[in-house]
Amino acid sequence: MAITDLAVQGAILILALAIFVAIQYFPKQALNKIRSKNRTNLQSNRHFIQGTHFLSRAKSTQKKSQTQSQILAKNALVEAESAISLSPRDSAPFILKALALDFLDHKGSALKALDLALSSPRVKSLEDRERGDALVKRAELKMAVNRKRRVDSAIEDLKEAVKLSGDRERAFSALGQCYEWKGMKEEAQSAFQEALRIQTQSVEARTGLDRVRLL
Repeated sequence: MAITDLAVQGAILILALAIFVAIQYFPKQALNKIRSKNRTNLQSNRHFIQGTHFLSRAKSTQKKSQTQSQILAKNALVEAESAISLSPRDSAPFILKALALDFLDHKGSALKALDLALSSPRVKSLEDRERGDALVKRAELKMAVNRKRRVDSAIEDLKEAVKLSGDRERAFSALGQCYEWKGMKEEAQSAFQEALRIQTQSVEARTGLDRVRLL
């Protein structure tokens, strides 16, 4: 009986020592990794926020100074690239890059950046509304780059986007345009009407619906 008690006490002592060692060393190692990751994320977020600020200023100064707006957009692109280098698995910096490239009228490169943003597993970092908005933008870029070849692919993006996007009026209007370009009058009319149901003052949807009715 005494031997059993000693064995139990010995096992408890060994377990206690193991827990002590774990408390002393393992959390420190884990904490260092977390700190390193948090520092990286923080730096990436700073670049992303700064890039967003640059792009916003570029848009607001576009009418006042084309040169200044171009410089600001290029600065936004630099910040997006820096954020990507630190957080390559995050979709947001790729979307910022795409928007900056689009502003600079590099639509083909912008489309490639959005393809990367919406690729797996990176796309998992986006909420549904964000993914929907990105799909709408990608569809618009597809149509701008090569309407004839990419219209079907754009329609697929927009069909998914109308279920997810925060800007569903824009998604339905774009979908209506795609159907219009394909000569699908009824589908185009339905999409434009849905856009108007969501936003009765939508000039784009109203103009599109008027065009389709004349077909």
